[in-house]
Amino acid sequence: MTATTAEPGAGSAARASAPHRRLTLANSVLGAVLVALDGTVLTIAQPELRRDLDAGLTEVQWTSTGYLIAVAGLLVFAGRLGDRFGHQRVFAWGVLGFGAASAAIGCAPDVGWVIGLRVVQGVFGALLQPATLGMLRAAYPPDRLGMPIALRTSAIGVAVAAGPLVGGALVAQLGWRAVFFLNVVPALVMGLLALTVRTPRARGTRRSAGPGLDLPGAALLAVALAALVHTLTGLPEHGWTVTGVLGLLIAAASGFVLVRHERRTPDPLLPPALLGSVPVRAALGALVAASAAMLGALFVCSFVLQDVLGMDPLRTSLVALPGGVMMVLGAPLSAVLLRRRGARTTALAGTVLLASGVLSLARLGPGSSTVVTGGGFLLLGAGFGALMVTATAVVVRQAPPESAGVAGGLQQTAMNVGPALGVAAATSLMPLGTGPALLFLAGVAALGAPLALRMPRPARPTGDGTRSVRNDEDNSDEREP
Repeated sequence: MTATTAEPGAGSAARASAPHRRLTLANSVLGAVLVALDGTVLTIAQPELRRDLDAGLTEVQWTSTGYLIAVAGLLVFAGRLGDRFGHQRVFAWGVLGFGAASAAIGCAPDVGWVIGLRVVQGVFGALLQPATLGMLRAAYPPDRLGMPIALRTSAIGVAVAAGPLVGGALVAQLGWRAVFFLNVVPALVMGLLALTVRTPRARGTRRSAGPGLDLPGAALLAVALAALVHTLTGLPEHGWTVTGVLGLLIAAASGFVLVRHERRTPDPLLPPALLGSVPVRAALGALVAASAAMLGALFVCSFVLQDVLGMDPLRTSLVALPGGVMMVLGAPLSAVLLRRRGARTTALAGTVLLASGVLSLARLGPGSSTVVTGGGFLLLGAGFGALMVTATAVVVRQAPPESAGVAGGLQQTAMNVGPALGVAAATSLMPLGTGPALLFLAGVAALGAPLALRMPRPARPTGDGTRSVRNDEDNSDEREP
């Protein structure tokens, strides 16, 4: 059976002027880069921060852990705020607050202030991240989202690759505080532009009225995710402890209560229309699996390159550089493949590349060929980039306009939980050897194959100039502009 449906918000997106689209894309890309760059340069700055503030190792680790917990717990609720009050407005709040918190951290007198302000920075980071995707959903027609998301992905890849170099140069010349002052001016410019230049909103959304905030649901989800992330980030250093087990129990109990609450509340934080979508669930699962495999493999390979083969951090970064380069270059190519061949084919290709890359790196060790090792990282970056572009496009495109922020929050949550799971799994398996750990992570990457089969099929041309896409949820066809 074939049904013709109008894509909600498509008309409004089609009416958005080219300058407004370019501004939206610029803010979305630069906002995502700001967050990615902040995390990578901090890793380089932490040793100097520890010496300057005479801080303990645990205190320094909390400058990262506190931020991650705040972000993970609030991403979905922040997305709901964007759905309620406008993504551009919430983005402005988030990016201005992020910049202000960065400036305050640069002036912090001791490590306690740094930890507290990093938590505050995480709150504002949670506000701006879902909005970077929600703004794209409002500004671009659904069938044109692939390339903007690919450019955003490429920019994140550049930030991750450049972060250690930028951080190292700043810390060496100006000290650790400079890495936080780096955020201030870009955040101020983006925030003011977002406040002063208004882009058309997607049809079907409202400025001050809309879905309720579901504060009980938001609190339960925040507790569940915060407990899970805290437990997973502590595993690499402390292993399985009573505190870790308790954290998992708290996460499980909070999740159970959340499910019961969401089923009963009339206005749930997690809309059934969104989570009930088979493609959305598959895409979110693929993001978790891909990011777990990617970051887990990088964790293991970094250990082998530095602790086993004796490379310094700079040479380690250069060996892994083909992965970052391929992620940057491959994301736009993935968008082209996504448009021509559909999400299913692109996600399957990404899964094969990612799993192959992890498998090839499982042989990393003394006597490994530099060419083979570089090829493994290249496959890793190509596969992860393809999966990230495809799965993100599916989540954002399938989301109703009134739930675009929640969809963006779920996508970002998957990208936060996946790496923590991957590193925790790698840490638990490394006593058996790095080979078994990487083989397990290759299996995790391979989970993307059955998930890819649940994503939308390629578009088929129809006689009226539209394209018909097979929807696996109800076996019906939907026509898209």
